[in-house]
Amino acid sequence: MRKLVVSTFVTLDGVMQAPGGPEEDPAGGFAHGGWTVHYFDEKVGQFMGDFMGKPFDLVLGRKTYEIFAAYWPTSQEEGAEPLNNAKKYVASRTLQKVDWVNSSLLKGDVVQEIKKLKQQDGPELQVHGSQDLLQTLLKHNLIDEMRVLIFPVTVGSGKRLFGEGTLPAGLKLVECKTSGSGVIMAVYAPVGELKTGTFG
Repeated sequence: MRKLVVSTFVTLDGVMQAPGGPEEDPAGGFAHGGWTVHYFDEKVGQFMGDFMGKPFDLVLGRKTYEIFAAYWPTSQEEGAEPLNNAKKYVASRTLQKVDWVNSSLLKGDVVQEIKKLKQQDGPELQVHGSQDLLQTLLKHNLIDEMRVLIFPVTVGSGKRLFGEGTLPAGLKLVECKTSGSGVIMAVYAPVGELKTGTFG
């Protein structure tokens, strides 16, 4: 059984929209794109490098796929080769084909297709960004680990990591680091149902 691991950047008020620049996702009139840029220091880079330094396949939503496919095939950055070489499974209702090398569309019921991927032999499945896809993964308990990088900014509105309809659940903190710029890098694993109680 392969692990499905989510990696996402969020603001302190839970928004994950357009972390890398204003052009990434201006949907809904979002005017604060690029909120990670001034906080992406060496420790954050190392945390992401460690995560992507082992074999992986990618599961991506349409918008994240399009952002990645427009940038990484011609990039000379250190992380380009693993991303280009990885198998990429794209969840989209609108794309008819995917041209980035080693990419294929998940056809039919995306939940069932991802369950099948998890049953296959292979490296871990990584999900980066992909806000709409994340809501589906959360709703169907398909995530084995969440790597959440919390940036010390608030933006007030935008697409959120935990949207409406998120299932109540318990999580275990597996790892936590902080960067000099104030980014909290936390790794969580699900531990089942939310437990509630009273201090009364």
